Amino acid sequence: MIDAFLGIWWLWVAVAIILAIIEVFAPGFIFLGFAIGALITAGLVGFGYIPSASALLAVFAGVSLLAWIGLRIAFRGQSSGAKVITRDINDDL
Repeated sequence: MIDAFLGIWWLWVAVAIILAIIEVFAPGFIFLGFAIGALITAGLVGFGYIPSASALLAVFAGVSLLAWIGLRIAFRGQSSGAKVITRDINDDL
């Protein structure tokens, strides 16, 4: 039964959308990696490339990890935009 439940492509698309919405409320590219993994898994399930539930979950985990690593590399140089103050204006007095 679990094979049939996990093999529904639109369920993976729904999971990807939910994870992308969660990413909006908790930014950090963590849930976005899982959303990308779920979306790619949906495509593979839709075309029938994944034969079993264990392979399906392994593909989801692997693709999500690769997506997360890719996002970390792509957005490595971005900072939060917070300015760091190293000098106090009262030191000159």
